[in-house]
Amino acid sequence: MLFSPSPMFWFIPEKKTELRNPPHYKAPVYKTTERKGVLMTTGHSTNFVMMLKFNTDINPDHWIKRGAACILSLDD
Repeated sequence: MLFSPSPMFWFIPEKKTELRNPPHYKAPVYKTTERKGVLMTTGHSTNFVMMLKFNTDINPDHWIKRGAACILSLDD
């Protein structure tokens, strides 16, 4: 598999009405590389953490076809 390190993220709360909406890709964030887990009553997997918006000028389909995602813990 191919992995690239990601920069650290700083989450800053903002009002939804004041958010900018530049072109972006919503990348799923998973705890492990398996990208699967037990389905909870909320409809999300126990391995799923959140969606993370990456600003990009490239069409999101480009990243979707490549399965781009963020992984919090790589297998050793």
